[in-house]
Amino acid sequence: MATSLAGTWTALVTPFTQDGAIDWGAYEALVEAQIRGGITGVVPCGTTGESPTLDREEQIELVKRAVSVSKGRAKVLAGTGTNSTRSTIAASQAAEKAGADGVMIVVPYYNKPTQPGMLEHFRAAAAAVSCPVVVYNIPGRTGIDLAPETLARLCDVAPNVVATKEATGNVLRAQELVRRLGDRLEVLSGDDGLTLAMIAVGARGVISVTTNLYPAEVVRVTQLALDGKFEEARRLHLPLCPVHEIMFVEANPAPAKGALAHRGVMQAHVRGPLAPLSDAAKARVLEVLATYEAARG
Repeated sequence: MATSLAGTWTALVTPFTQDGAIDWGAYEALVEAQIRGGITGVVPCGTTGESPTLDREEQIELVKRAVSVSKGRAKVLAGTGTNSTRSTIAASQAAEKAGADGVMIVVPYYNKPTQPGMLEHFRAAAAAVSCPVVVYNIPGRTGIDLAPETLARLCDVAPNVVATKEATGNVLRAQELVRRLGDRLEVLSGDDGLTLAMIAVGARGVISVTTNLYPAEVVRVTQLALDGKFEEARRLHLPLCPVHEIMFVEANPAPAKGALAHRGVMQAHVRGPLAPLSDAAKARVLEVLATYEAARG
């Protein structure tokens, strides 16, 4: 399947009202802001979107509205992974039916499947849809690591697996995947701070948290790096590094939501078991953002 996902993708936050409902107006405005910032696509219903707290109907509606607002100006990659193969298949089929351009499936969390178990999980989910599939490996959250050997075997049996979001925090892992799989599988950074380094060894873009706040700025860095203009990319990337880091001062997406709430574009509410950004953390977030914006001019 010759589908390129190269570029900058936004792992969308899901805005909530005080009573816990989805704030659809804020959500649609956020998607529109991302498109104006030049992103390649948006990713609703991922970890940053608090997917474990969303019910199935909400997930489908989030995908539908992202598709509707995008109007073909940006792609929509729906997060559909769970720790159940059956529910992952159902969510992936529903997202494809809702108009998503592809699905992103996280490594199953909590139940710690073996490598053969993960291989079969992803193979079955990919076989159940016709759209592109992105594998999402984030051992720090799932408690299990998808081995490069398993991913290589998956590429042999699932033609529509076209990319992997690598959030291992390890540039050497990204490099190994590029070495093993070449053009067969696109590697996308799952860590904003490592995007430049990962592109230097062959990655093709990023699925970003920071773009919720600064889409155009991250897009610029990513595109410069993809164009091989690393000196200019580095000049713009390094001032962004404290922003990337502060987005995880407390559990994602509370810092991003707190910053967006400070701008007045949404409320800062998260769903339990997450907690809103603490006052101390909020002060740190706003200080880092103010420093970046002052330096940027």
